[in-house]
Amino acid sequence: MGQWHKTGCVLCAQNCGLEIEVENNHIVKVRGDKSNVKSEGYVCRKGMNIAYHQHNADRLKYPLKKVGDKFERISWDQAIDEIATKLKSIVDQYGPRSFAYMGASTQGCHLEAAFGIRLMRGLGSQYHYGALAQEFAGAFWVCGRTHGRQYLHDQPDVANTDVLLIFGWNGMQSHQIPQAPRQLQRLSKDPDKLLIVVDPRLSETAKLADIHLPIRPGTDALLLKAMISIILQEGWENKAYMDDHTSGFDQIKSMFANFDIRAAVKTCGLDFDQVREVTRAYATRKSSLRYDLGLFMGRHSAVNSYLIVILQAICGRLCVPGGNVIHGHLMPIGSHTDERNPKVWRTVTTNSFPVCGVFPPNVMPEEILSDHPERLRAVVVSGSNPLRSYADTTAYEKAFSRLDLLVTGEIAMTETAALSHYVLPSRTGYESWDSTFFPMTYPGIHFQMRRPIVEPEGEPLELGEIHLRIADKMGLIPPIPDKLYQAAFENRPVFAQALMEYAMTEPKALNNIPFILGKTLGKALGSVHLAALWGILQVTPKSFQENVARVGFQPGPKLGEDIFKKILDHPEGIWVGKLDPENNFAELKTDDGKINLTIPELLEEMKTLDATREEAALIMPSEFPLILMAGRHTSMNANTNMRDPAWNKGKRPCTLAMHPDDSAVLNLKDGQQVKVTTEAGSEEIELEITDTARKGHVVIPHGFGLVYNGVQYGVNVNRLTKNTHRDQFGTPIHRYVPCRVDAI
Repeated sequence: MGQWHKTGCVLCAQNCGLEIEVENNHIVKVRGDKSNVKSEGYVCRKGMNIAYHQHNADRLKYPLKKVGDKFERISWDQAIDEIATKLKSIVDQYGPRSFAYMGASTQGCHLEAAFGIRLMRGLGSQYHYGALAQEFAGAFWVCGRTHGRQYLHDQPDVANTDVLLIFGWNGMQSHQIPQAPRQLQRLSKDPDKLLIVVDPRLSETAKLADIHLPIRPGTDALLLKAMISIILQEGWENKAYMDDHTSGFDQIKSMFANFDIRAAVKTCGLDFDQVREVTRAYATRKSSLRYDLGLFMGRHSAVNSYLIVILQAICGRLCVPGGNVIHGHLMPIGSHTDERNPKVWRTVTTNSFPVCGVFPPNVMPEEILSDHPERLRAVVVSGSNPLRSYADTTAYEKAFSRLDLLVTGEIAMTETAALSHYVLPSRTGYESWDSTFFPMTYPGIHFQMRRPIVEPEGEPLELGEIHLRIADKMGLIPPIPDKLYQAAFENRPVFAQALMEYAMTEPKALNNIPFILGKTLGKALGSVHLAALWGILQVTPKSFQENVARVGFQPGPKLGEDIFKKILDHPEGIWVGKLDPENNFAELKTDDGKINLTIPELLEEMKTLDATREEAALIMPSEFPLILMAGRHTSMNANTNMRDPAWNKGKRPCTLAMHPDDSAVLNLKDGQQVKVTTEAGSEEIELEITDTARKGHVVIPHGFGLVYNGVQYGVNVNRLTKNTHRDQFGTPIHRYVPCRVDAI
């Protein structure tokens, strides 16, 4: 009989509460944790199979160095010493732009970012690459212009909405809101609620919908512009709301005045009367909206997000109960990095800029392969697998082979780790203290700090500890007095006072607080991540202090310590704060306190968006007559976090989904091997014929093509995507990849 522990899932951004039984240092049973106030016992099959993530044949145990074409085990001291020496030499010779950090991208572990980003900045670099800019760059950039900060994202208030309008989101499989399947099923069954899904496919979510609009792939922006035009034509806009809470609409209103709505809807492949009815329901009822990768990674991706904000605003559905609300957070997901600020870097080859502090991974190969004197030469990859996660695997392989230094900190021998000069073993989310900062709940702000429940085998370290050791060896951390080390082991109030005194006398202290905390309090607590959390809680802004007061904490000098103690006392997680549900507009950070609806950089694209131009643009080239949706959420994939294929034994987890009409034309049979070809290359895959697919539209899930225990399983869809097939923000157009399919 083992011991049960309360913890959380690390396989998607929902981080549902789990109860895990550990016996002989092995996860043997998993169940949903009913005491977790966010997930309330809900768990999907990914979480139920978390043991395959924790225990697998490719786990890393010791530091490795590539010698020739093989890896040799080395000590931590040797690894850190050699990496620090080589990294310092590269930066000294070529400047800080030669170094990039690729991390803070996992679904379950974010606290390493405090150390990885600090290492990057300590070397003078701003080049942080990560998954945020792989999917959400355009959308979050739009939030920066309309909401005032790039990290202020709105989500549907599903619990209180009467109409949920969905674009390109399959919540029954991908979640993205707490307990998504439960919420969607509740809405579907309620005769007083309306669930509307806009999706080319008959997805699992579309099957539940009251109305499914099977839109033509790539025409979402055209439909959104048509819906806005219908609302203005019918006079359904909320004029009082617009007067009170929006600005800039007069500058863009004319773009919708003479728009040919019927032609646009026809190009979208939809029925006008049905679109009008959907638009009326959204505009006149208590409605909310959820969109996802189908729009983020589709044609006109940033304009999609812009049009959605306009649609929400003219209907009065932002920052109101039952509409879309801005969630609170303990820590924002990324910083606000306005590219108009001359202090914000752009890349030297592609002139790309960061959103939320993160540069788009799709430009990295060009930045490495460039002949520019300040090209990228050294990359530290932390808890990320760009060789399977990001577009154009072939380009990444070529680029990474040119680096002077590639270091990967990871739990397993990933495809990226296999190309690295050094591979550093990290602890999993069940061997270390860690958490995430995804803002998923409203009005409450939820936080759960997972604790170690499995003893690590070998010598893996917390990722934050790895970054700290490199920084320490490079001399980036200022001298720390013995008094501060001693105070850390005495008690935290004494340590807090000693830390304050030290910071007042050491000019470099404030810029290196994560490292200082890690070296001092981290030793006392046995975790640099736990020390970082304590530090975060000591410097919460005034707005957050107001939020925590709403759940019973007392503002004052002991606030941070009180919250820290309660988090440690409740492994199932707690409500760490609560927004004012009567004044969500207070979360806006625009200069005028209103939703700003004019974005000059997107006006031309939005203005010229019409049926005639779209019909011409949507003509497929003869060599690539089909549209590939490169990536699909299913219950059988978990990005690249599940390397052991045994968790999907007996299923068909990685197939090419195709409509029966297309398979008949091509004389293809279900289950046969076919070859999919795009501009980027070709891959062979099993065919699955299904009427849930749309004619002319084929689908391959992401997260496969992993090499586990020496054998590849499934198809790496990023062999079929070009890193240059992207929008102006670096987001890959994965949901619209021209392709062809041939029999083998």
